[in-house]
Amino acid sequence: MNSQQRRVIQLIFIITGLIFVSRLFVLQILDSRYKIEAEINAVEKIIDYPNRGLIYDRKGKLLVYNTPVFDITVILREFKVSDTLAFCTKFGITPDSLKGIIKNLKKDRGYSRNKPMPLFKQLSTEDFGRIQNFLVDYPGLYVQARSVRSYSHKSLANALGYIAEISPAKLEKQTDKYYRQGDYIGFSGLEQSYEKELRGRRGIRFVMKDVRGVLKGSYRDGAYDTTAIAGENLLSTIDLALQEYGELLMQNKIGSIVAIEPSTGEVLAFVSAPSYDPSVLSGRKYSANYSKLNNDPLKPLFNRALMAMYPPGSIFKLAQALTGLQLGVISERSIFPCDKSLVNCHDHPNPCDLRSSIQWSCNPYYFMTFKKIINRDLSTNKYKDSELGFDEWRRNIMSMGFGDRIGIDLPDVKKGTIPSNAYYDRVYGDMRWKFSTIYSLGIGQGEIGIVPIQMANFVAMIANRGYYYTPHLVRSIGKDGKTLPQYKVKNFTTINPKHFKPVIDGMELVVQAGTAAWTRSKDTLTMCGKTGTAENPHGDDHSVYIAFAPKDNPKIAIAVFVENAGFGAMTAAPIASLMIQKYLKGSVSNIYMEDYVIKKDLTYKYGSYKK
Repeated sequence: MNSQQRRVIQLIFIITGLIFVSRLFVLQILDSRYKIEAEINAVEKIIDYPNRGLIYDRKGKLLVYNTPVFDITVILREFKVSDTLAFCTKFGITPDSLKGIIKNLKKDRGYSRNKPMPLFKQLSTEDFGRIQNFLVDYPGLYVQARSVRSYSHKSLANALGYIAEISPAKLEKQTDKYYRQGDYIGFSGLEQSYEKELRGRRGIRFVMKDVRGVLKGSYRDGAYDTTAIAGENLLSTIDLALQEYGELLMQNKIGSIVAIEPSTGEVLAFVSAPSYDPSVLSGRKYSANYSKLNNDPLKPLFNRALMAMYPPGSIFKLAQALTGLQLGVISERSIFPCDKSLVNCHDHPNPCDLRSSIQWSCNPYYFMTFKKIINRDLSTNKYKDSELGFDEWRRNIMSMGFGDRIGIDLPDVKKGTIPSNAYYDRVYGDMRWKFSTIYSLGIGQGEIGIVPIQMANFVAMIANRGYYYTPHLVRSIGKDGKTLPQYKVKNFTTINPKHFKPVIDGMELVVQAGTAAWTRSKDTLTMCGKTGTAENPHGDDHSVYIAFAPKDNPKIAIAVFVENAGFGAMTAAPIASLMIQKYLKGSVSNIYMEDYVIKKDLTYKYGSYKK
């Protein structure tokens, strides 16, 4: 090998060495990616869960707040226990329980030996304080701080709802990929409807640990950390004092109360009875308590105010009167005799004009009104005439908020039922039915199904003389929140405002000297109401009452429905009267009526509750 060849080989080695040195300089000094990747094996990602938004009543009283709890998670690959009995003694469980917990973890769909899995969930501050000193003795155990919902009262459970661990099905269906296994989510009520506002935004911290798992501080001085942002607070429309009073009146009864402020659509009270203490579906005993409530024969988890459908009975006569006036088939002076051969009725002064027909709830009057609505000589064919008249009737009835979901800010709202032309065609055949087939609709029976929230909205619409605001339970969101725009829109009916005066006059007579006269307030408060007794094929009739007060510039509209309670005047009407007095006056004037209502027990009629 000559000298020139040696120089070439030396040059190649030098160049190669320079390449390696320069590349090493870039990797170690200029580019930190590989350093980060090397460090990442000693870095743990910790999720900081935000505080969920608080919920207040309309006067600023705290309804729902957060209480800290702690989850103990385990990475099974790291978890080592030399003395199982000692471990179980420290953590207050049995060896068999520990085996069962580990076995269930391994069955979990998201099971992994290399990531944290829940070992003990929702430990209170006191329980966590007893075990936290033991955690360092057991590799693989980690702490995750969370919070659970707590309540300043025992009311409003069906409206507030509850939170629970997200299900696998919801995890798969989520579109924003926000939730992870083990996260909690609103499952019903306001907690579900306002989940995105209440949940806030989680934060993430990266911390350094040595090979023994000892914390060494934040990773890269927190450069990659994100801060948790608390959820928005909700100011609800609920009057807690009125809500609690309504639940007191409905104790030992089955049904609902919905009270609305007509001028805004704000829900003042929302009672579904029987209910439950909302705190029982919060914390470690959630599963056991949920199972107990779910198996209760009185179904306290069933939100009757939104989900129960009933025949409205005689309160529906108000809708018939308004429709008849709008279509011009009756006037406020129209008189019909109380002809019991048409349909049965109770004894009352006879005959009736429009106002007295409401005052005394005359069935034959509304038999004839409905007949005039359906049979209007719009066609030479009596069957076609019935269909045309029926369609006109249905259009007006639907405009009053019946037969469709009201846009209330709660989930699982039922539509109710207003039968259609097509429905009767399917049942009886096209051109095979007429007024005599469907006359029971005239007095609120037959195929009509109304949800209690619709009843309350209907009477609020009457109080407003022809329009309503969509009922809602949240007044504003956040510290400086304003009413949501969709709840500022007036929903007008097809009924001309001039037709409401005689109907409202009749409602005033109901309370002053009619079917609900005994519930009349002893002071100067002017109430307008309508009793109803809804037939129940499965037992005693249901008691129904709708009302608003005062007559002019109304402040409250209310619907009360009590199952198996008989005449509307005997149970639902006094409850509504007491609620109105409580809200407008701050106290009730008829202590006897209050005592009568509170002591009335109807739950003995249901299964295992028989006395």
